[in-house]
Amino acid sequence: MSASPLLLLKPHTRDLGGFSVRRVLPGMPHRMVGPFIFFDHMGPVDFAAGSGIDVRPHPHIGLATVTYLFEGEILHRDSLGTVQAIAPGDVNWMTAGRGIVHSERTAPELRRTGARLQGLQTWVALPKKNELADPEFSHHPKATLPRISAPGLELRVVAGSAFGKRAPVRVFAPTLFVGVEIDSGRAFELDAEHEERAVYALEGDVTVAGARLPPQHMAVIGNRDTVQVKALTRARLMLVGGTKTDGERLIWWNFVASSRELLEEAKLRWREQRFARVPGDDEFIPLPEA
Repeated sequence: MSASPLLLLKPHTRDLGGFSVRRVLPGMPHRMVGPFIFFDHMGPVDFAAGSGIDVRPHPHIGLATVTYLFEGEILHRDSLGTVQAIAPGDVNWMTAGRGIVHSERTAPELRRTGARLQGLQTWVALPKKNELADPEFSHHPKATLPRISAPGLELRVVAGSAFGKRAPVRVFAPTLFVGVEIDSGRAFELDAEHEERAVYALEGDVTVAGARLPPQHMAVIGNRDTVQVKALTRARLMLVGGTKTDGERLIWWNFVASSRELLEEAKLRWREQRFARVPGDDEFIPLPEA
Protein backbone atom coordinates (compact mmCIF):
# COMPACT_ATOMS: atom_id res chain seq x y z
CA MET A 1 0.00 0.00 0.00
CA SER A 2 1.56 3.28 -1.08
CA ALA A 3 1.15 6.52 0.82
CA SER A 4 -1.75 8.63 -0.36
CA PRO A 5 -1.53 12.42 -0.42
CA LEU A 6 -4.34 14.01 1.57
CA LEU A 7 -5.93 17.42 1.35
CA LEU A 8 -7.63 18.64 4.53
CA LEU A 9 -10.79 20.68 4.10
CA LYS A 10 -11.54 22.97 7.03
CA PRO A 11 -15.17 23.64 8.01
CA HIS A 12 -16.74 27.09 7.93
CA THR A 13 -19.49 27.92 10.41
CA ARG A 14 -22.83 29.10 9.01
CA ASP A 15 -25.89 30.28 10.94
CA LEU A 16 -29.14 28.75 9.71
CA GLY A 17 -31.45 30.75 11.91
CA GLY A 18 -31.15 29.70 15.54
CA PHE A 19 -28.47 27.05 15.12
CA SER A 20 -25.12 26.79 13.41
CA VAL A 21 -23.66 24.23 11.01
CA ARG A 22 -20.12 23.35 9.94
CA ARG A 23 -19.95 23.56 6.15
CA VAL A 24 -17.14 21.59 4.50
CA LEU A 25 -18.35 21.46 0.88
CA PRO A 26 -18.15 23.38 -1.32
CA GLY A 27 -14.54 23.90 -0.23
CA MET A 28 -11.29 25.10 -1.73
CA PRO A 29 -9.69 23.77 -3.81
CA HIS A 30 -12.21 20.88 -3.78
CA ARG A 31 -15.73 22.17 -4.44
CA MET A 32 -16.96 18.59 -4.79
CA VAL A 33 -16.02 15.03 -3.84
CA GLY A 34 -17.62 12.62 -6.29
CA PRO A 35 -21.20 13.85 -6.75
CA PHE A 36 -21.29 15.56 -3.31
CA ILE A 37 -21.40 19.32 -3.79
CA PHE A 38 -22.65 20.38 -0.35
CA PHE A 39 -21.84 18.94 3.08
CA ASP A 40 -23.16 20.44 6.34
CA HIS A 41 -22.59 19.00 9.81
CA MET A 42 -25.47 20.15 12.03
CA GLY A 43 -24.93 20.35 15.78
CA PRO A 44 -24.70 18.79 18.20
CA VAL A 45 -27.10 21.36 19.61
CA ASP A 46 -29.49 21.26 22.58
CA PHE A 47 -32.73 23.13 21.95
CA ALA A 48 -34.56 24.50 24.98
CA ALA A 49 -38.25 23.82 25.43
CA GLY A 50 -40.20 25.91 22.95
CA SER A 51 -37.42 26.09 20.36
CA GLY A 52 -36.14 23.97 17.48
CA ILE A 53 -35.15 24.18 13.84
CA ASP A 54 -37.28 26.00 11.30
CA VAL A 55 -35.90 25.60 7.80
CA ARG A 56 -38.76 27.26 5.93
CA PRO A 57 -40.10 26.04 2.56
CA HIS A 58 -37.44 26.60 -0.11
CA PRO A 59 -36.85 25.28 -3.64
CA HIS A 60 -34.21 23.03 -5.17
CA ILE A 61 -33.31 22.00 -8.72
CA GLY A 62 -30.61 19.75 -10.18
CA LEU A 63 -29.68 17.89 -6.99
CA ALA A 64 -30.71 15.31 -4.44
CA THR A 65 -30.70 16.18 -0.74
CA VAL A 66 -29.49 13.45 1.61
CA THR A 67 -30.33 13.83 5.31
CA TYR A 68 -28.74 11.50 7.89
CA LEU A 69 -29.12 12.04 11.65
CA PHE A 70 -27.15 10.86 14.68
CA GLU A 71 -29.33 12.46 17.36
CA GLY A 72 -32.80 13.98 17.43
CA GLU A 73 -35.53 14.12 14.83
CA ILE A 74 -36.56 16.38 11.92
CA LEU A 75 -39.98 16.59 10.28
CA HIS A 76 -39.71 16.81 6.48
CA ARG A 77 -42.53 18.16 4.30
CA ASP A 78 -42.38 18.70 0.54
CA SER A 79 -44.41 19.82 -2.46
CA LEU A 80 -45.14 16.20 -3.40
CA GLY A 81 -47.26 16.01 -0.25
CA THR A 82 -44.69 14.00 1.71
CA VAL A 83 -44.75 14.28 5.52
CA GLN A 84 -41.91 12.21 6.98
CA ALA A 85 -40.06 12.31 10.29
CA ILE A 86 -36.44 11.20 10.16
CA ALA A 87 -34.84 9.56 13.20
CA PRO A 88 -31.19 8.66 13.91
CA GLY A 89 -29.81 6.13 11.44
CA ASP A 90 -32.56 6.66 8.86
CA VAL A 91 -31.88 8.32 5.51
CA ASN A 92 -34.12 10.74 3.61
CA TRP A 93 -33.24 11.03 -0.09
CA MET A 94 -35.09 13.79 -1.97
CA THR A 95 -34.49 14.11 -5.71
CA ALA A 96 -35.22 17.68 -6.80
CA GLY A 97 -34.76 17.19 -10.56
CA ARG A 98 -36.65 19.95 -12.38
CA GLY A 99 -37.91 21.36 -9.10
CA ILE A 100 -39.19 20.62 -5.61
CA VAL A 101 -39.93 22.64 -2.46
CA HIS A 102 -39.46 21.36 1.08
CA SER A 103 -39.27 22.42 4.71
CA GLU A 104 -37.50 20.87 7.67
CA ARG A 105 -38.72 21.65 11.16
CA THR A 106 -38.78 20.35 14.72
CA ALA A 107 -42.11 18.61 15.28
CA PRO A 108 -44.50 20.34 17.72
CA GLU A 109 -44.32 17.57 20.35
CA LEU A 110 -40.49 17.72 20.45
CA ARG A 111 -40.55 21.53 20.44
CA ARG A 112 -42.65 21.50 23.61
CA THR A 113 -40.05 19.52 25.57
CA GLY A 114 -36.80 20.58 23.87
CA ALA A 115 -34.49 18.19 22.05
CA ARG A 116 -30.91 17.50 21.02
CA LEU A 117 -29.99 17.39 17.33
CA GLN A 118 -26.95 16.26 15.35
CA GLY A 119 -26.72 15.13 11.76
CA LEU A 120 -25.60 15.68 8.19
CA GLN A 121 -27.32 17.54 5.37
CA THR A 122 -25.67 16.88 2.02
CA TRP A 123 -26.44 17.57 -1.62
CA VAL A 124 -25.61 15.28 -4.51
CA ALA A 125 -25.39 16.91 -7.95
CA LEU A 126 -27.46 14.99 -10.49
CA PRO A 127 -25.93 13.87 -13.81
CA LYS A 128 -26.94 16.08 -16.75
CA LYS A 129 -29.33 13.44 -18.08
CA ASN A 130 -31.23 13.52 -14.75
CA GLU A 131 -31.16 17.26 -14.04
CA LEU A 132 -34.75 17.72 -15.24
CA ALA A 133 -36.09 14.43 -13.87
CA ASP A 134 -39.40 14.31 -12.04
CA PRO A 135 -38.98 15.09 -8.33
CA GLU A 136 -39.10 12.13 -5.94
CA PHE A 137 -38.78 11.42 -2.23
CA SER A 138 -37.74 8.21 -0.48
CA HIS A 139 -37.29 7.33 3.18
CA HIS A 140 -35.20 4.36 4.29
CA PRO A 141 -35.27 3.29 7.97
CA LYS A 142 -32.02 2.39 9.69
CA ALA A 143 -32.85 -1.32 9.71
CA THR A 144 -32.92 -1.42 5.89
CA LEU A 145 -29.39 -0.04 5.45
CA PRO A 146 -26.62 -2.67 5.05
CA ARG A 147 -24.27 -3.10 8.02
CA ILE A 148 -20.75 -4.45 8.20
CA SER A 149 -19.61 -5.38 11.70
CA ALA A 150 -16.30 -6.45 13.20
CA PRO A 151 -14.91 -6.24 16.75
CA GLY A 152 -14.73 -2.53 17.63
CA LEU A 153 -16.00 -1.47 14.20
CA GLU A 154 -19.39 -0.90 12.61
CA LEU A 155 -19.97 0.47 9.11
CA ARG A 156 -23.39 1.30 7.67
CA VAL A 157 -23.88 1.90 3.93
CA VAL A 158 -26.19 4.93 3.81
CA ALA A 159 -26.24 5.40 0.03
CA GLY A 160 -24.45 3.81 -2.90
CA SER A 161 -22.11 0.86 -2.48
CA ALA A 162 -19.10 -0.06 -0.35
CA PHE A 163 -17.46 -3.10 1.24
CA GLY A 164 -19.45 -5.45 -0.99
CA LYS A 165 -22.82 -4.03 0.13
CA ARG A 166 -25.33 -1.76 -1.60
CA ALA A 167 -27.87 0.54 0.07
CA PRO A 168 -31.52 0.47 -1.07
CA VAL A 169 -31.46 4.20 -1.86
CA ARG A 170 -31.80 4.80 -5.63
CA VAL A 171 -28.70 6.76 -6.71
CA PHE A 172 -27.97 8.21 -10.16
CA ALA A 173 -24.22 7.51 -10.30
CA PRO A 174 -21.71 5.42 -8.33
CA THR A 175 -21.83 6.85 -4.80
CA LEU A 176 -19.93 6.35 -1.53
CA PHE A 177 -21.72 7.39 1.67
CA VAL A 178 -20.96 5.24 4.71
CA GLY A 179 -21.30 5.87 8.44
CA VAL A 180 -18.50 4.49 10.63
CA GLU A 181 -18.25 3.93 14.39
CA ILE A 182 -14.83 2.71 15.44
CA ASP A 183 -13.11 2.03 18.76
CA SER A 184 -9.69 3.31 19.74
CA GLY A 185 -6.88 1.28 18.19
CA ARG A 186 -9.05 -0.31 15.51
CA ALA A 187 -8.48 0.20 11.77
CA PHE A 188 -10.00 -0.68 8.40
CA GLU A 189 -9.01 -0.50 4.75
CA LEU A 190 -10.83 1.86 2.39
CA ASP A 191 -10.41 0.37 -1.06
CA ALA A 192 -10.29 2.09 -4.44
CA GLU A 193 -13.78 1.12 -5.64
CA HIS A 194 -14.77 4.78 -6.06
CA GLU A 195 -13.07 7.39 -8.23
CA GLU A 196 -13.13 10.12 -5.57
CA ARG A 197 -13.10 9.52 -1.80
CA ALA A 198 -12.96 11.50 1.41
CA VAL A 199 -13.22 10.84 5.14
CA TYR A 200 -15.04 13.26 7.47
CA ALA A 201 -14.41 13.05 11.23
CA LEU A 202 -17.52 13.93 13.19
CA GLU A 203 -15.81 13.17 16.48
CA GLY A 204 -12.64 11.53 17.73
CA ASP A 205 -9.05 11.41 16.45
CA VAL A 206 -8.13 9.25 13.47
CA THR A 207 -5.40 8.86 10.88
CA VAL A 208 -5.99 8.39 7.16
CA ALA A 209 -3.05 6.87 5.27
CA GLY A 210 -0.94 7.67 8.35
CA ALA A 211 -1.84 11.38 8.43
CA ARG A 212 -3.88 12.82 11.31
CA LEU A 213 -7.43 13.93 10.55
CA PRO A 214 -8.67 16.50 13.11
CA PRO A 215 -12.30 16.37 14.25
CA GLN A 216 -14.78 18.23 12.01
CA HIS A 217 -12.36 18.21 9.07
CA MET A 218 -12.54 16.28 5.81
CA ALA A 219 -9.56 14.44 4.31
CA VAL A 220 -9.79 14.18 0.52
CA ILE A 221 -7.77 11.19 -0.73
CA GLY A 222 -5.64 12.14 -3.71
CA ASN A 223 -5.20 8.83 -5.54
CA ARG A 224 -6.86 5.47 -6.19
CA ASP A 225 -4.79 3.42 -3.74
CA THR A 226 -6.28 1.49 -0.84
CA VAL A 227 -5.74 3.50 2.36
CA GLN A 228 -5.87 2.60 6.03
CA VAL A 229 -8.17 4.51 8.39
CA LYS A 230 -7.15 4.06 12.04
CA ALA A 231 -8.78 5.36 15.23
CA LEU A 232 -6.55 6.93 17.90
CA THR A 233 -9.64 7.41 20.11
CA ARG A 234 -13.19 6.20 19.75
CA ALA A 235 -14.47 7.98 16.65
CA ARG A 236 -17.46 8.56 14.40
CA LEU A 237 -16.75 9.10 10.70
CA MET A 238 -18.43 9.44 7.32
CA LEU A 239 -16.94 8.09 4.10
CA VAL A 240 -17.94 10.29 1.16
CA GLY A 241 -17.39 10.16 -2.59
CA GLY A 242 -18.19 8.45 -5.85
CA THR A 243 -17.78 9.10 -9.55
CA LYS A 244 -16.71 12.58 -10.57
CA THR A 245 -19.62 14.63 -11.93
CA ASP A 246 -19.98 15.01 -15.70
CA GLY A 247 -18.85 18.62 -15.97
CA GLU A 248 -18.87 21.75 -13.84
CA ARG A 249 -21.81 22.56 -11.59
CA LEU A 250 -22.99 26.02 -10.62
CA ILE A 251 -24.55 26.79 -7.23
CA TRP A 252 -26.82 29.75 -6.58
CA TRP A 253 -28.81 29.80 -3.35
CA ASN A 254 -30.51 26.38 -3.21
CA PHE A 255 -30.14 25.64 -6.91
CA VAL A 256 -27.52 23.43 -8.59
CA ALA A 257 -27.25 23.35 -12.38
CA SER A 258 -24.92 22.59 -15.26
CA SER A 259 -25.78 25.87 -17.00
CA ARG A 260 -26.54 29.46 -16.09
CA GLU A 261 -29.71 29.25 -18.19
CA LEU A 262 -31.17 26.60 -15.87
CA LEU A 263 -30.33 28.74 -12.84
CA GLU A 264 -31.96 31.84 -14.32
CA GLU A 265 -35.09 29.90 -15.26
CA ALA A 266 -35.38 28.55 -11.70
CA LYS A 267 -34.91 32.02 -10.22
CA LEU A 268 -37.72 33.38 -12.40
CA ARG A 269 -40.04 30.49 -11.51
CA TRP A 270 -39.48 31.06 -7.78
CA ARG A 271 -39.82 34.83 -8.06
CA GLU A 272 -43.14 34.37 -9.87
CA GLN A 273 -44.22 31.69 -7.35
CA ARG A 274 -44.62 29.01 -10.04
CA PHE A 275 -43.04 26.23 -7.96
CA ALA A 276 -45.53 23.90 -6.26
CA ARG A 277 -46.22 24.78 -2.63
CA VAL A 278 -45.76 22.55 0.43
CA PRO A 279 -49.16 21.38 1.72
CA GLY A 280 -49.53 22.33 5.38
CA ASP A 281 -46.47 24.63 5.34
CA ASP A 282 -47.27 27.56 3.09
CA GLU A 283 -44.66 30.11 4.26
CA PHE A 284 -42.86 31.84 1.36
CA ILE A 285 -39.23 33.03 1.28
CA PRO A 286 -38.56 35.75 -1.31
CA LEU A 287 -35.76 35.12 -3.78
CA PRO A 288 -32.50 36.54 -2.37
CA GLU A 289 -31.34 39.77 -4.00
CA ALA A 290 -27.72 38.54 -4.24
